[in-house]
Amino acid sequence: MAELNGNLLVAQSGGPTAVINASIAGVIQEAGHHECIEEIYGGLNGILGILNEELIDLNDEKARNIEGLRYTPAAALGTCRYKLDFKKKPEQAARDMDRLFQIFEAHNIRYFFYAGGNDSQDTAHKIHLEAAKRGYEMRVMGVPKTIDNDLPCTDHCPGYGSVVKYNCATVMEVGLDVGSMATDDGSCCIVEVMGRAAGWIAAGTVLAKQGNAANPPHIILLPEIAFDTEKFLARVQEVVALNRYCVVVCGEGLKDAQGNELGADKSRLDAFGHPILAGASEVLKNLVQDRLKLKSRTVLLGYAQRAAGHFASQIDAEEAHACGVAAARAAADGKSGLMPKIVRTGSNPYKWTIGLEPLENIANVEHFIPRDWISEDGFLPNDKFVEYAAPLIVGETKAPTKDGLPHYVVLEKNKVEKKLGPRA
Repeated sequence: MAELNGNLLVAQSGGPTAVINASIAGVIQEAGHHECIEEIYGGLNGILGILNEELIDLNDEKARNIEGLRYTPAAALGTCRYKLDFKKKPEQAARDMDRLFQIFEAHNIRYFFYAGGNDSQDTAHKIHLEAAKRGYEMRVMGVPKTIDNDLPCTDHCPGYGSVVKYNCATVMEVGLDVGSMATDDGSCCIVEVMGRAAGWIAAGTVLAKQGNAANPPHIILLPEIAFDTEKFLARVQEVVALNRYCVVVCGEGLKDAQGNELGADKSRLDAFGHPILAGASEVLKNLVQDRLKLKSRTVLLGYAQRAAGHFASQIDAEEAHACGVAAARAAADGKSGLMPKIVRTGSNPYKWTIGLEPLENIANVEHFIPRDWISEDGFLPNDKFVEYAAPLIVGETKAPTKDGLPHYVVLEKNKVEKKLGPRA
């Protein structure tokens, strides 16, 4: 394919991770090696910022800041939860698409990269198809990101290993605390982690057991397994009888047999129309206290679990960076409409490489934990899951420190001059 000269635009979308910026660093650093790529821009706050022509000049950033993105958590370019929704809002989506291509043309954007999860890959796919439809030569690449680990076709997602590493350490430490205070009266601690539809994050905390059945977590509740109140309470009682305490990890999207989310607040909806998840752990705590008369506490890890750059997985950061590099290299080589994916070539020792997958196979498809990776009673992942997850938390990233705390990078964000009027 003939060389395509023009500018590159990269943006981030959805919930951040501890390593998403490593992918952005990979895109920027690899793009700098290709003469066909002229200016390198960043879109502030994802597709929403691009619609408002909020672009920054990444060529103005110091090289050490770009390198520093490899250990800086959160979304350095800013993020959003905004969808080009042609099904529910076709007129708005059509206007948005027109506006995007006006901006692409005004700034000679010939390379577009969007880092994110399911909805972000859907957005990238739509833009790829629209460019072909309009005859506008542009190479579009998705870049995988999601702590939820629910993208299909890739062995796992950048961001997942780091959230599991942090959550496991937290569960171990909380378990030691709760266990040290356990008395004959018994107690229960419920740790709630992210994961609306898929239980990959909750399941990952099984690594905290380190092969010892007596170690916490004693029970892991996954959205894939229908919650049964009586079986749950019986298991808690059984664990407390043995240990005097019980540590439970639950995914925020835990559902009953009818598919109702235990923690859903249906009076409030998020940007994608989903009920706000207001606390499955609180529901479980009340059950334990009311039915078993046990002292019970909750730990809600929230944003901390996805922002813990100080304890990110080294292998996770390396893979995230490699995905960014692969995306930029593939686009410069003439490819479009693809997403880099992690291909496992060995588990013991762990080996991996990067492949490419068409975005049409990724967009809006969720990948769940295989049932045969979960114990028959549904309360813990089994050895198959442990073999899969264990290599992903190996090693730690090394951020420099200042005054005893991590010294993370903040981009200068020099704005690119706007060429169009305000978005209608």
